[in-house]
Amino acid sequence: MRGIKTAVAVVALFTGLLAAADFPEAEISNGQLQVKIFLPDANQGFYRATRFDWSGVIYSLQYGGHDYYGRWFQKTDPSVHDFVYQGADIVASPCTSTTGPVDEFAPLGWDEAKPGGTFVKIGVGVLRKPDAAKYDNYRLYDIADSGQWTTNKTRESIEFTHEVGDSSSGYGYSYRKSLRLVEGKAEMVLEHSLRNTGKQAIRTRVYNHNFLVLDGKPPGPGLVITVPFQIQTGRPPDKRLAEVRGNQIVYLKTLEGEDIVSTQLRGFGDSPRDSEIRIENSRLGAGMRITSDRALASESLWSIRAVVAMEPFVSVSIEPGQQFTWSSTYDYYTVPAGAK
Repeated sequence: MRGIKTAVAVVALFTGLLAAADFPEAEISNGQLQVKIFLPDANQGFYRATRFDWSGVIYSLQYGGHDYYGRWFQKTDPSVHDFVYQGADIVASPCTSTTGPVDEFAPLGWDEAKPGGTFVKIGVGVLRKPDAAKYDNYRLYDIADSGQWTTNKTRESIEFTHEVGDSSSGYGYSYRKSLRLVEGKAEMVLEHSLRNTGKQAIRTRVYNHNFLVLDGKPPGPGLVITVPFQIQTGRPPDKRLAEVRGNQIVYLKTLEGEDIVSTQLRGFGDSPRDSEIRIENSRLGAGMRITSDRALASESLWSIRAVVAMEPFVSVSIEPGQQFTWSSTYDYYTVPAGAK
């Protein structure tokens, strides 16, 4: 999958008239969870933009009669920055048009690169810096080298490996990400390892966007997000839509139109225990719990009428030749339904 791709070429691929069945995909199951995943592919992949890690793009996870992930946008348009509303549709940029619990890394080498030089985005490859403007994760950059992807699948797991080396910037890595379903449980483990194979130290942050699209229904009354700490925030959510109650965020109104509930969560400590996230929708009768083995660097909530996204951030620091690992566990369950 090595070779030069311009942003124009990526846009052309991304906006092609491919049916969902035409995208490379895989399915894993442990009898309780059925998970469908789009595969990384520079020519035919569902996601080929330059913001998110290409691996582990889940577009459906079914448990107990509920589907937790799916498209939260109706169209993709390269002229859009992030996303916009067009009548009944949500139109997303190519960089934002993805699904499921996907990772995004801060870029490596952007500040040092000259216009025309290269920088690295983990899970994407070696990108070309076009000008001296500030880095913009919604901007589609030229891909100078998409690296080498390898995929290994079993019935209950799938593992992706991405090898990238950029002699110009001095950054290189071997990145492994696996999705593993736990036998006999409605539980999925996302395991990551990142080995620094370059000459430069890797200093970055990674977060999971966690695009939760539960049964395709809008967030609203009955939806409660719970964390282990008392939530502090300098920018509380719109009080007409949701409110902070101790260690919970409680939705008060069904999101519609251009409603948005967002906030930065503070108050967590330096223990991985504070990374726990519990999201329950008693109206739909479904819930999920996310735990991690790494402490939070920061945490945010963003939600609109089509999606809820709790975003835990982890700091990453790796010297040349060293490796960093982190994992998250997703538990899916049902709750008593019928709350008003």
